[in-house]
Amino acid sequence: MQQTLKQLIQGRTGVSRLFAALLVSVLLSSVSMAADLGLIDAASLKGNTAKYVILDGRSRADWEAGHIPGAIQFFWDSYTRTDANGVKYSSFPPQELAIALAALGIDEKTPLVVYGDADKSWGSEGYDVWLFSWLGHKGPIRLLNGGIQAWRNQNLPLNKGAEKPAAKKARYQVDLKSNFIVSTEDVQRSNGAYTLVDVRSTFEWIKGKIPGAIHIPWEDFYTGKDRHPLSATELKKLFAKHGVDTGKPVVYYCLGGVRSAYAWTVHQLAGLPDARNYKGSWAAWEKRAGQ
Repeated sequence: MQQTLKQLIQGRTGVSRLFAALLVSVLLSSVSMAADLGLIDAASLKGNTAKYVILDGRSRADWEAGHIPGAIQFFWDSYTRTDANGVKYSSFPPQELAIALAALGIDEKTPLVVYGDADKSWGSEGYDVWLFSWLGHKGPIRLLNGGIQAWRNQNLPLNKGAEKPAAKKARYQVDLKSNFIVSTEDVQRSNGAYTLVDVRSTFEWIKGKIPGAIHIPWEDFYTGKDRHPLSATELKKLFAKHGVDTGKPVVYYCLGGVRSAYAWTVHQLAGLPDARNYKGSWAAWEKRAGQ
């Protein structure tokens, strides 16, 4: 598409060429524009909790054991199911997700902070960030740097037990960003067009993998006792170590698209070139047609 658009400029001169160049720039930016993603530290969030809807990406049991005051539990397991083709961990259809988000008082412009523990939840906070990005969220999305660990380590307040989000009418308008995902058919037809990164465990990798994939366990995408996402410099070093070619779109996959979404989020936060999450991941690959 990029090559086709740039052909609009060829053969033009003066004002018409300038106009064509501006048109190409606008069209390309609309294709590749990412959500407003960023990190926020615990101290900054503590002073600005009223500005955000805070989402806790952990399980209900972990949320009830202690969560940031006002945080809404938003665990990947509650928004996925086995689909009609028997593929496990499939995210709800976009319009069904929109209804669920509206019920939580969230619309597409709501400023969000997402946190988790980058541990027992398989990096569900990264899945949440990817999910909202895929839905075309227009408000800012911030990942709490260091997650619940960083919040606890600063002795900031926690609430225990269940609490309901404040009643608020909302309507979530979806604007899907297809450039943030790939399908099984995309991977089958890619013929080397993607750099595939398998973020599952070594045991899962040994049992079976997509041909041509590079193995980097998802735990390698965070660092330190608080499990901070890798910085751009750290991620580039990790890629260099494993021979990851970022000259092609990097496609992450795991078992069901959760751990791979965490890796996708770290990639996006680092500002590196095009990355996509294979939403169906290994669960869909095993059931692909014509295997």
